[in-house]
Amino acid sequence: MNLKASVTRAINLIGEAASLGAKLVVFGETWLPGYPAWLDYCPSAALWNHEPTKDVFAELRRNSLAVPGRETEMLAEAARANGVVLVIGVNERVDVGPGNGTLYNALLTFDSDGALSNLHRKLVPTYTERLVWGQGNGNGLKAVETSVGRVGGLICWEHWMPLARQVLHDSGEHIHVAVWPTVHEMHQIASRHYAFEGRCFVLAAGLLMKMQDLPSQLSVVSDLAKNPDHLLLRGGSAIIGPDGSYVVEPLFDEERVLVADLDLSAIDKERMTLDVSGHYQRDDLFNLKVKTQDFEKQDVSHDQ
Repeated sequence: MNLKASVTRAINLIGEAASLGAKLVVFGETWLPGYPAWLDYCPSAALWNHEPTKDVFAELRRNSLAVPGRETEMLAEAARANGVVLVIGVNERVDVGPGNGTLYNALLTFDSDGALSNLHRKLVPTYTERLVWGQGNGNGLKAVETSVGRVGGLICWEHWMPLARQVLHDSGEHIHVAVWPTVHEMHQIASRHYAFEGRCFVLAAGLLMKMQDLPSQLSVVSDLAKNPDHLLLRGGSAIIGPDGSYVVEPLFDEERVLVADLDLSAIDKERMTLDVSGHYQRDDLFNLKVKTQDFEKQDVSHDQ
């Protein structure tokens, strides 16, 4: 809930990762300025016209970032200065025009020259998330060329949207960024399945959040209130290869920068047996189209 401090912390972590040799740096879902876990742990959050909840939403809105804006300029400079591709989850605020009263769960991708290569908004906020976030559009549903290869990403439960996955598979991802609040067992399964299905590397990024980080305006269930250091979000970040196996095993309950060398030639080896955009896509039977924000249809199917 502190955008200025969170951006500063992110920039420091980008530098730390770069010092360890990272060329692609990934942060979890709505890392800036934090995931609204209070939706799941504060029973009064969903009450209609509840003044404390409105206060918390207003605070979240004030600490969300605009795209473009001062914070995106700072992140772009950090990517450029460290020579890294940066993918980071944010709460996005729209200041002017349609949607200026709505927050979006967004994923920003900066290339190593500092250019903002992609903005993807979560297509369907999950369950209680609909209290704070609006629905995204198809404009950012793609992989983009970067200095480390073609990089795409999905947010949390979008990994259970088969057509969204297929659109990204068709865009030829080398590395897929999967952002989550916590990468628990089912999220690990979804991330590993995505790597196997898409024949790509997957960077699954989770968050750490303690009970004491919940907004003071809202009450929590009594058993949690007794332990302010209890981790509501436990991390679980992992790196997965195109055969679905772990390159780096999941890390829970600990803050650490995970680093690995990715051999992209492994993608070519695994695509011999499965290519869901090629010999495992029956274009004579199936046809997939995606609509961008202006509702202009774009055919993303491929002739076989």
